[in-house]
Amino acid sequence: MLGRFQYNDIVFSGEVFEDIVYPDPIYQQLDDEYPLSSLVILPPVNPSKIVCVGLNYTDHAKELNMELPNNPILFLKPPSAALAHEGLIQYPPESEQVDYEAELGIVIGKTCRNVSEADAFDYVLGYTCFNDVTARDLQRADGQWTRAKSFDTFAPFGPFIITPEELAQQNLAPGNLSIVCRVIRNENEEIRQNSSTAEFIFDIPKLIAFISSVMTLEKGDIIATGTPPGVGELLVGDVVEVEIEGVGILRNTVVSE
Repeated sequence: MLGRFQYNDIVFSGEVFEDIVYPDPIYQQLDDEYPLSSLVILPPVNPSKIVCVGLNYTDHAKELNMELPNNPILFLKPPSAALAHEGLIQYPPESEQVDYEAELGIVIGKTCRNVSEADAFDYVLGYTCFNDVTARDLQRADGQWTRAKSFDTFAPFGPFIITPEELAQQNLAPGNLSIVCRVIRNENEEIRQNSSTAEFIFDIPKLIAFISSVMTLEKGDIIATGTPPGVGELLVGDVVEVEIEGVGILRNTVVSE
């Protein structure tokens, strides 16, 4: 697993094995290893952009009684929306309905443009859990998505990046992973979303090829691949978890701004 961390005033990248973090050797001022518990977990990459897919699950399209799109529907979240595992989602005062959306995140490993579907996986660094937090009332009011999707803390992802090799070692494929969203409210835990990436309308090679035909993807950029059915509302005090098979559990708490 790959991640970003903070130790005192030093921000660094490293590999995680069980509960030990091994900093990248370029950080010569650091020790060879650290207990994970001694570090602050940061978002695992610092993306130049977060590219999101608006409708990409067949079961979600059925839930909404919508026709399947001919091409991926794209929108962007700003890097300023990024939030780490265990970070606090801030409920903006402008909104009266903030929703969760559990998603698989693709982390780009090297700069690419006009990538073919056949070569798409060559540009994948790995996979992470992603929550496309959305001010749904503002989305409806605006008629477009930018404001509703872009508040600070509205793009939690992590805790770490699972590489394609690590996923394969678990005999798992990114196109067939269970994805679950849980909300813990007043100590009561409820599963709100429960699906599989096998329900993708557009698979990962198609998404990378399509998006890279529009824009250059840089190392560390995130593609959020869409959400399954069961999207719903978060309240202040809720704990929301996104769990993806073989990838991990992303956990965040909602607080008033």
